[in-house]
Amino acid sequence: MKIEDFYKTKDEKPLDNLVANGGYCGIIRKMSVIGDSLSSGELESLNENDEKGYHDFYDYSWGKFMERDTGNSVNIFAKGGMTVREYLDSFADSKGFWNVEYNSQAYIIALGVNDLGHMDKGDYELGSVKDIDLNNYENNKKTFVGMYGKIIQRYKEIQPKAKFFLVTMPREPFVDTEKGRKWFKYKEDTNEAIRSLAKHFDNTYVIDLYKYAPEYDDEIKSKFYMGGHLSAIGYRLTALMIESYIDYIIRHNIDDFRQIGFVGTPYHNKNYKW
Repeated sequence: MKIEDFYKTKDEKPLDNLVANGGYCGIIRKMSVIGDSLSSGELESLNENDEKGYHDFYDYSWGKFMERDTGNSVNIFAKGGMTVREYLDSFADSKGFWNVEYNSQAYIIALGVNDLGHMDKGDYELGSVKDIDLNNYENNKKTFVGMYGKIIQRYKEIQPKAKFFLVTMPREPFVDTEKGRKWFKYKEDTNEAIRSLAKHFDNTYVIDLYKYAPEYDDEIKSKFYMGGHLSAIGYRLTALMIESYIDYIIRHNIDDFRQIGFVGTPYHNKNYKW
């Protein structure tokens, strides 16, 4: 037996190994997921009159599958159509999601899909980390990056030692048309902005589905989608990918997570990284 085989595999990529029961993700006992329809377990219906319906089934969200896999508590702060602006301007306040009772050891943020359309219409710009005031988030510019950063900062204010996992949008087949090229660039630029946010804040990591998840092509959609959204099977697969990616991050950054059990308590151990 080699002990290193239990925590780190040489040349391993983040999704090379899908773990059972969440793997080391299980050490984070309280988590919150901030996202849109892809995080809310939204299922798409279609009746006999070809009328579509969109329904948030939180019990089918990947966060709740993770909760059942790991035994952790996972809050779902998500709904269909969510953007960074709506989350900040109304949704989180209306649901009480800034309340200290919801403070978590880790936050997974999966936003950006719906923001692409708003940026295309000129409602707000992508921006950069220069739009973030680390001393006062009220001064952040109202760009995608500025507002996304404010979400992180507000939860850091509630739980300063929390870990943050920022999820990039997965790849889809490239469409070589004017519209296809434009949306490809929008997604690439927005994913790169999400990666820059992880570098800008401490205790923040990227779950880079764009780089490491399978391309969401016709084969994937024929098996794991129902209409334009994931099916229950698709959300289950997403849970396996997210928790396996977090397991990978923990195993490759053991010192960062040594004191995770103290997050949310008045205790720490001065001999170890905090």
